[in-house]
Amino acid sequence: MEIVLEKLGLIKEKAVKYATLVESMIDDSIEGLTAKNMDLLRRVIKEKEPLANIFEIELDEMSIRYLALLRPEAKDLRSIVMVAKMSNDFERIGDHAVNIAKSGIFLIDKQFIKPLREIPKMAALVRGMVSEAIDAFVREDVALAKQILIEDDQVDEFRDVLMNEIMQIMKSSPESIERAMHLMSIIRNLERIGDLATNMSEDVIYIIDGKVVKHHTGDDEDIPSIL
Repeated sequence: MEIVLEKLGLIKEKAVKYATLVESMIDDSIEGLTAKNMDLLRRVIKEKEPLANIFEIELDEMSIRYLALLRPEAKDLRSIVMVAKMSNDFERIGDHAVNIAKSGIFLIDKQFIKPLREIPKMAALVRGMVSEAIDAFVREDVALAKQILIEDDQVDEFRDVLMNEIMQIMKSSPESIERAMHLMSIIRNLERIGDLATNMSEDVIYIIDGKVVKHHTGDDEDIPSIL
């Protein structure tokens, strides 16, 4: 039993480090976008994404090894399986951050079609949701996991308002369409990050309470970069 708890602690520690990395990718992609900082945007793509890929491989290998050697049961089994799933979620979050960075690079020498006040707010919300999801898992905090479900609705509100604003700009200014499409891509990628954090929170609730919660039921397909 003690060895299982020890190894579970190690795998959670690794997951926290992975989460910290992808959170920084979100931060850098949005700061690079708003500040038109090419160095930050390139760092996300050239430096941090390769690190994220390494983390995913290492965390997957740890999960498989511990499942095979320790043969955990019940809650411990669910926890290790969730880490393996979270590893995939973090990798996808990193991909979405890369997509945002690529759009930021496209927009860096162009005038924004609208002030970007709301996009950084949306980004801060989804970045916080990722942080809360890993905290809820490590601390086994159901209340925090449920809070993320509420925040997911707030992300959807941001998406709806921003998409409507951009659509109106596109209608009135056809020359802005290409720039507008990149902003819409950024918003969709942020929304997907929020969806992934929500999925993780649902898994936390299942691990702790044994209850299946499905707050987000929409299509969760990948949103590719439009570059």
